[in-house]
Amino acid sequence: MIDIALLTDLCRIPGAPGYEEPIRKYVKEQIEPLVDEVRVDAMGNLVAVKTGKEDKSLMVTAHLDEISFIVSHIDDDGFLRFQPLGGFDPKTLTAQRVIIHGREDVMGVMGCKPVHLMTKEEKDKPLQLKDYFIDTGLSKEDVKKKIDIGDVITRERELIRMGECVNAKSLDNRISVYVLIELLRSLKGKTIPYDLYAVFTVQEEVGLRGAKTAASAVDPNFGINLDVTVAFDLPGAQSQEKVSKLGEGTAIKILDGTTICDVRMVRFMKDCAESGNIKWQAEVLPAGGTDTAMVQRAGRNGSIAGGISIPCRNLHQVIEMVHIKDVEASIALLKECVQRIDSFDHKF
Repeated sequence: MIDIALLTDLCRIPGAPGYEEPIRKYVKEQIEPLVDEVRVDAMGNLVAVKTGKEDKSLMVTAHLDEISFIVSHIDDDGFLRFQPLGGFDPKTLTAQRVIIHGREDVMGVMGCKPVHLMTKEEKDKPLQLKDYFIDTGLSKEDVKKKIDIGDVITRERELIRMGECVNAKSLDNRISVYVLIELLRSLKGKTIPYDLYAVFTVQEEVGLRGAKTAASAVDPNFGINLDVTVAFDLPGAQSQEKVSKLGEGTAIKILDGTTICDVRMVRFMKDCAESGNIKWQAEVLPAGGTDTAMVQRAGRNGSIAGGISIPCRNLHQVIEMVHIKDVEASIALLKECVQRIDSFDHKF
């Protein structure tokens, strides 16, 4: 079973792109007893090192940041306008609660023009982010005492269990942060083949920025990125659109919109899954990208890189959902890969 208390905290604590300090501080506290070294680079990436037996390195990444917003305007009535930090599906925002992280945290509600007052043309047209504002329920004077332009905004949703799934905000990518913490927990006091760099990266949602810096500094021989992937196993989905399915195991990334994973790493991961009796599925994601791209390319010589992905429904919406058994399979596969990396035949 997964540690629901830990995952709840990881999803609750804010960490907008470029403003990851709250979640970084929490993760740092969790992992310091588990590794040989912890540092934070100038970009804000949290880098944990566990020394291995041989002079080679494996970098495993999971991004800390969550899709968020930033205050761009406060109007004469105290309503807030905002810009997105990362890609967001606007159709899910109506009447949703958010938290503005100003001088103090302020609750707000995403609002738009009431449907009763919309013209037929407006009703037929999908809402865009620019059509929304945030209502705090405060007077203009109180808003300006507590909130400034440039304050970040995150979603307000608690984690809940739904059958064999968990449902929460920010599972992209806190579920992967959870998987990486669980890996470090499982390795405490154990010997591993190669130096392990567990890197909790920043600003992934706005362009894979932290991973580029981290991979350039670490320059790993091998790389594994952890992130979620689309699970469109829902009514109306064509079979070729599903990408992955909840409950069908961890997903081994073949490619996405920014990366073709190294075929050698893909073969290695498949072998680890088969030998470890770990349920898995192949991920071919036609659009979008993850830190895998930078882990693969940003070092001096590049790295032999791949990705382990957790299937996720309602991706980049107000709430997201993952299956507990897929999370467990992802932890198991990652652990198998780390412990067997020295047996990996990396020759073409």
